[in-house]
Amino acid sequence: MFDEFRDRQRTDPSAPATGPGSRRKNPVVVVTGASAGIGRAVAIAFGRDGWRVALIARGRERLASAAREVEQAGGQALVIAADVADANAVESAAAQVISTWGRIDIWINNAMASVFGPATELSPDEVRRVTDVTYLGQVHGTLAALRHMRERNKGTIVQIGSALSYRSIPLQSAYCAAKFAVRGFTDSLRSELQHEGSRVRLTMVQLPAVDTPQFDWARSHLPRRLQPVGPIHEPEPVAEAIMRAALEAPREMWVGSPTIQAILGTMVAPGFLDRMMARRAWEGQMTDEPAMPRDGNLFDVPPGDPGARGRFGSRSRQHVLSVSGTTARSILAAVALGCVAGAMTIAWRLGTKGIVADTRRLPERERAARMIG
Repeated sequence: MFDEFRDRQRTDPSAPATGPGSRRKNPVVVVTGASAGIGRAVAIAFGRDGWRVALIARGRERLASAAREVEQAGGQALVIAADVADANAVESAAAQVISTWGRIDIWINNAMASVFGPATELSPDEVRRVTDVTYLGQVHGTLAALRHMRERNKGTIVQIGSALSYRSIPLQSAYCAAKFAVRGFTDSLRSELQHEGSRVRLTMVQLPAVDTPQFDWARSHLPRRLQPVGPIHEPEPVAEAIMRAALEAPREMWVGSPTIQAILGTMVAPGFLDRMMARRAWEGQMTDEPAMPRDGNLFDVPPGDPGARGRFGSRSRQHVLSVSGTTARSILAAVALGCVAGAMTIAWRLGTKGIVADTRRLPERERAARMIG
C-alpha cells in the first residue's frame, strides 16, 4: 500500500494532497525526536510524500517550526510535546494520534540523548538520563505503538540505531550502552512477534556520523568543542534511507560505508578496533576550539531552532550508501568462504607439486642404493 501511495503521488503531482477530505486515507507515521536533526529530516521526507506525520519532542517552539516544514513539503502535521522518557506521556501521545487520525502505520523511535566524557567523570544522574531517553524512550515508543498495531495486525516499528550499536567508542559510554540495549530489546521482541505469528514488522537502522545540532547542545565534560567522528553525512540522504527501511522493513539497514565497515570489522577483529578507537576516536570527537560553557539538552530543552543540520555542512557527504544487514553479512560470508577456498587451493597445489617432485627424485634414490649395495 505504501509503495502504491508513493508512486501515485510522484506520477500525478497535480493530485490533491492537502485537503482534509482527500487525506483521510493517507498513511500515518509517528516520529520521536522530530523537532531537530535526523528526526526532523525524516518527518519532512515523509511529508514530501504526502504522509500524515505526528511529531513528538520536548521543545514546542522547534516542533511548531518542524510542523510548518512538513506542511510546506506536502504533508499534514500533528504536534505533540512529550518526553519519551515518560512512558505515560508516550502512551498519551499514541492515543492522541489514534484519536486524531485513527491509525498508526509506522512508528519511528529516533529520540536520543548523550553525554560526552570519560566514564569515570559521568554522574549517575547523567547515565540514567541517557538510558531513560535513548534506550527506554525506544522501549516506551515500541510498546505504545504495538498496543495499537496489534489490533490491526499490521504496522512497522523502526528503531534508530547507530554503528555504535555494535562498535563502542570512548567518551560516549552511556550512549553506546543504550544503543546496544536497544538492539538486544529489538532482537528479543522480533522473536516474540514471530512466535505469535504477528504481521507487525520490526526493523532497526544503524546510522553513521550525521551533521546534526546535537554536537552544539549535547552535555559534555570535554575541554574542546564536539564533532562527529568522520566521515560525516548530511541528514537528508540519511532520512531517505530511514524512510526506505520503514517501507521495506529489512531486519536491519546499515547506512553509510563507515557503519558497514565498523560492524563487519567488529565481527572480524574487535581487539584491533579497540586499539584503533583508543588512538583515533578520543581526539577525533573534539575540534581545536575550546568548549563553550553550557548545560546542554540532557535535562532541559535548549533555546533556538537550528533545524535539521549542524555546523559541519562543508565536510558532509551529500550521498549515502545503505544496505540490509543480511546482505552485508552474506557478502562477508562469501568473502570469507572465498578466502578459505583460495587457501585450500593453494595448499592442494603445493601438496601436488611436492608429490611430483618426490616421484621425480625416486629413480635417483634407487640408483644410489644399488651403487651402495
